[in-house]
Amino acid sequence: MKSSPVSRSRDIERQAGYLRPEHCAPPPPRTHSADDMWFIRDGCGIVCGVITWLLVFYAEFVVVFVMLLPAKNVAYSLINGAVFNGLAFLALASHFRAMCTDPGAVPKGNATKEFIESLQLKPGQVVYKCPKCCSIKPDRAHHCSVCKRCIKKMDHHCPWVNNCVGENNQKYFVLFTMYIALISLHALIMVTLHFVFCFEEDWAKCSSFSPPATVILLIFLCFEGLLFLIFTAVMFGTQIHSICNDETGIEQLKKEEKRWAKRSKWMNMKVVFGHPFSLAWLSPFATPDHGKANLYQYVV
Repeated sequence: MKSSPVSRSRDIERQAGYLRPEHCAPPPPRTHSADDMWFIRDGCGIVCGVITWLLVFYAEFVVVFVMLLPAKNVAYSLINGAVFNGLAFLALASHFRAMCTDPGAVPKGNATKEFIESLQLKPGQVVYKCPKCCSIKPDRAHHCSVCKRCIKKMDHHCPWVNNCVGENNQKYFVLFTMYIALISLHALIMVTLHFVFCFEEDWAKCSSFSPPATVILLIFLCFEGLLFLIFTAVMFGTQIHSICNDETGIEQLKKEEKRWAKRSKWMNMKVVFGHPFSLAWLSPFATPDHGKANLYQYVV
């Protein structure tokens, strides 16, 4: 029976000589604390992140200055303004946390002889070394060529948040997709209502801008809202499905064998969003408290 490329790779990594700790220089001394901000200096990711914020600000501008402020119904403007701005704030806060939170990076260059000896490995126990960043890879960790680090439970690298989605920031990424989908849906509903109102009334009275400018601004917002609603809703559903099944995007793509114990879908949600269930699940400012939700349970 012919083994797959993945199994051949693992067989090579099982050989003790493959670790070659003498090829790894000691990791550089840490010059920053654990509280320092995590940020990936990737040109494409930075541009995508800036575009994301600019698109949200554009939607804010059109919603507030084109649709809500000129509206005659004060209650309609206040309620929709509060809801839209609140969701937009949560979306940007979630984006910031997803972008500036360490996704679960493995210490770089720790595959040294001293560190391997300190692990006190049992006979036959398997450890994996990443030849790219010279670190001992924990189970379910994968190397990201953009972050240039091994990331624990890496799902994928997302240029829109300029970061990997991994063990420590998946909650914020899921919240980002959810809140963007909600503000996109809200914007589309308001645009539809505004078009209906303007067709029934005089176009000059339904906006402080000229009719042609108003139409162009609304059409662009409609296109933006529809595009992002579809994209983020699909991404949100995909992420929730992956969390419930306790299988990352890379593990699904590579069809890796599940060696970890099966948990209930509800417990898998608690692993990502925190234990126990609370309104903090919806807050990008609350760091997940895993509590009794064990991150790694493996089948022996």
